[in-house]
Amino acid sequence: MDIAFTDRQAPRSGALIVASLADRQLTAGAEEIDRLTGGQVTRAMTASPRFTGKREEILAIPGPAGIAADRVILVGLGPADGLTALNCQKLGGVIAAHLNATAVVEAVLWADMPKDAPIDTAAAAAEIAYGAGLRAYRFDRYRTTQRAESKPTLETLTVELADPAAAQAAFERREPVAAAVAIARDLVSEPANVLYPARFAERCESLRALGLEVEVLDEAALERIGMGALLAVGHGSERESRVVVLTWRGAGDDSAPLALIGKGVTFDTGGISLKPPAGMEDMKWDMAGAGAVTGAMAALAGRKARVNAVGVLGLVENMPSGRAQRPGDVVTSLSGQTVEVINTDAEGRLVLCDLLTYVQDRFSPRAMVDFATLTGAVIIALGTHNAGLFASDDALAEQIAEAGRHTGETVWRLPMGEAYDRDIDSDIADMRNVAGNRNAGSVIGAQFLKRFVREVPWAHVDIAGVAWARKDGALGPKGATAFGVRLCDRLAEAFFESR
Repeated sequence: MDIAFTDRQAPRSGALIVASLADRQLTAGAEEIDRLTGGQVTRAMTASPRFTGKREEILAIPGPAGIAADRVILVGLGPADGLTALNCQKLGGVIAAHLNATAVVEAVLWADMPKDAPIDTAAAAAEIAYGAGLRAYRFDRYRTTQRAESKPTLETLTVELADPAAAQAAFERREPVAAAVAIARDLVSEPANVLYPARFAERCESLRALGLEVEVLDEAALERIGMGALLAVGHGSERESRVVVLTWRGAGDDSAPLALIGKGVTFDTGGISLKPPAGMEDMKWDMAGAGAVTGAMAALAGRKARVNAVGVLGLVENMPSGRAQRPGDVVTSLSGQTVEVINTDAEGRLVLCDLLTYVQDRFSPRAMVDFATLTGAVIIALGTHNAGLFASDDALAEQIAEAGRHTGETVWRLPMGEAYDRDIDSDIADMRNVAGNRNAGSVIGAQFLKRFVREVPWAHVDIAGVAWARKDGALGPKGATAFGVRLCDRLAEAFFESR
C-alpha cells in the first residue's frame, strides 16, 4: 500500500474518508461533504441510529450525489480530548481494515482535527497513516489458492490536509518502524522447517543494508566461549544453534549501549519433557522474543536513532533425540554457575542466562531488557492483554511501562523476591531450572534469570501471551504481533537517545 500526503483537493473517484466527533459533531471536512452532497451525510446518520461518532465507528455512504467519489466513509473520532497519538494509529488501522474488506483500491482521507484535540492535524495525519500501514500487513507467502474476495485490495491511501509537508516529516519518523514491525512479523510467522537457527541468522545478514553490524556465532564459536547452557538446549536437534549480535552505533560516541536480548527457540517440542501434541504447531513462534529484538534493532537503524544499541539473539531448536539433554542433567553456564535441568521444556531460561552473561561481559551495557515467550504461566496470570514485566531496577521498569502505555504494547509488573529464589535451589548444583511445584511459574523463570544479572539494570519481559493474536486487532491482523518492536523503539527514543 502506497501512502502519500497532499494539499486538500476536490473529491475525486475512489473512497473519500471524513470524520465525526462524538455525538455526531461533524468535522469541517465532513460538513463540506455534507453540503456538497445535499445533506447526504446527515441523512445517512439519521438512518443509522447506532452511529454516534464513537471512536472507530464506521458509516459507509455508497454512491454519493454531487461529488466524484464512489463512496463516502464517515469514521468516528470519539471525544476530541481522546485523540492521542495511539488512538489516531488505531483509527488508521480500523480504516485500512474496512477499506480492504470492502474492496476499495484507492482512498483519500481528509484530515482535520478539532482545535481542542491534544494532537495537531499534521501529527494526527502521520499517526493515522502509520496505523493504516501496521494494520495492512499480510503474511501471504504460502497462499497459492486465495479467492479474489480474500485478497487485500487497497493500493493507495492519500491523506489530504493543509500542511502535507509537516505530516510527511512526521510520517518519515514512523515509516521505518512500520517496516521493522513487518520484519518481525514475517520472522515469527515463518514455519520451523523454513526458519531454523542458521536460516534465521542468514535473514539477519540482510539488515546490514540499514547500517547494522551483524555478527553470527556458530556452534564452534559458542563452544569456545563456553555457552554450555544454551548449547545444551540444541543438543537434540540436527539444526545447529547460533547466536547473532546486531550492533547499532547511532550516538556518535563510545557510550555504553542499551542491550536488547531475545529468546529464539525456532521450534520447541519440549525436548525429552515432550509437550502434548495439541497446539504444538504454535511452538514455531517460540522465537518471538528474538523476532521482536530483530525488529527493534531494524527500527532504530531505519530511523537513524541517536543511540548505541546491541541486540543479541539466542537461536536454538529444542528437539528430542538420543543426543538431547535429559531431566537430571547438570549443565555449566557461561557464568560458571551450574544448573540441574529438571524439565527440558524450561529451555528458554537456559538460552537467556548465557546471553545475559555474554552481554554483560562484552558490552557493559547501560541497561538490559530481554524478551521471551518464556512461560505458559504468564498467560494464566495476565491473559493476552499484557506482557509480564520483571525488573531489578525500578526506574527501568517504569520506563518500560511508560513505553508500553504510549505504544499500546502494555506490560504488568510482577513480583520477585528471596522466597521465590529459594525455590530453585538444587541439591547437587547451584540451581534447578524449575521449582519443585507449579506455583508462580512466570516468577520462577524470572528469578532464575536474575541469578545471572550483576549490577546492570535489567528487565525481563515475558511475551508468551501477547506474541501471537488469535483474532484481528486495530493495529494488526491475527497472527504474529511483533510485540516489543514499538515498545523498544519508544523506550530508546524517550529514555536512551542523546539529545
